[in-house]
Amino acid sequence: MAHKEEISLDRFDRRILQELQRDATLSNAELARRVGLSATPCWNRVKRLQETGITSGTVTLVDREKIGLGITVFVAIKTNHHSSDWLSAFAEHVSSLPEVTEFYRMSGEIDYLLKIVAADIADYDRIYKKLIDGVTISDVSSSFAMEQIKYTTEVPV
Repeated sequence: MAHKEEISLDRFDRRILQELQRDATLSNAELARRVGLSATPCWNRVKRLQETGITSGTVTLVDREKIGLGITVFVAIKTNHHSSDWLSAFAEHVSSLPEVTEFYRMSGEIDYLLKIVAADIADYDRIYKKLIDGVTISDVSSSFAMEQIKYTTEVPV
C-alpha cells in the first residue's frame, strides 16, 4: 500500500480551510483579511491547497427538504459475496442511484452502509426495489432518521 505524503499545514492554512469550508464564495481579498494575510500570499496558499489535493471542487449545498426529499434512510447491507468482481458490480450499481448520497464499506457485522434521501416511504420503496434488483444481497435493513440533530460538511482542521 502506497504511503500518502502528509502535507504540513500551518495556522494560516488551517484558517483558510476553516473559512473556505464555511463559505467557498469568499473573495480572495475577504479570505485574506479574515485569516490575517495579504492577498497574494493567501492566493498562493489556496492554490497550493488545491494542487496538493487537500481541497477540491466548490459546491452549493441544497436543502433537501425544500426540494421534496423529506426523509433520510440509513440502509445496512450484509452479503455473503466478497469477491472483487461482485464488489465492483455492486459498487457500480449502487453508485448509479442518485438517491444514494453516501456509500461505505464497513468493518464489523454490517458489510455496507448507505445513506439515501427520498421524498417519502413510497419513494424509498421504489429506490429499495431498484437497489436490490440485479445484485445478490443477504440482508438489507433500513432505518429512517426521525430527526437530524447535526449536519455539517466541515471537517476539523
